[in-house]
Amino acid sequence: MRIEGGIDPDLLRILVCPATRTPLRYDHDARELVSEAAGLAYPIRDGMPVMLVDEARRL
Repeated sequence: MRIEGGIDPDLLRILVCPATRTPLRYDHDARELVSEAAGLAYPIRDGMPVMLVDEARRL
């Protein structure tokens, strides 16, 4: 089951920030996965998280 406009909760439970290896938080409004530890937000495109530091937005 996918969060509306977002990501599958099961997938979210296993994903970690590639820079810090810490858990991510889903930001529903921005449709991003946020790493508080790294200060980065990873985009979700077509339902798939883009887990590349170079593609992440700085917070």
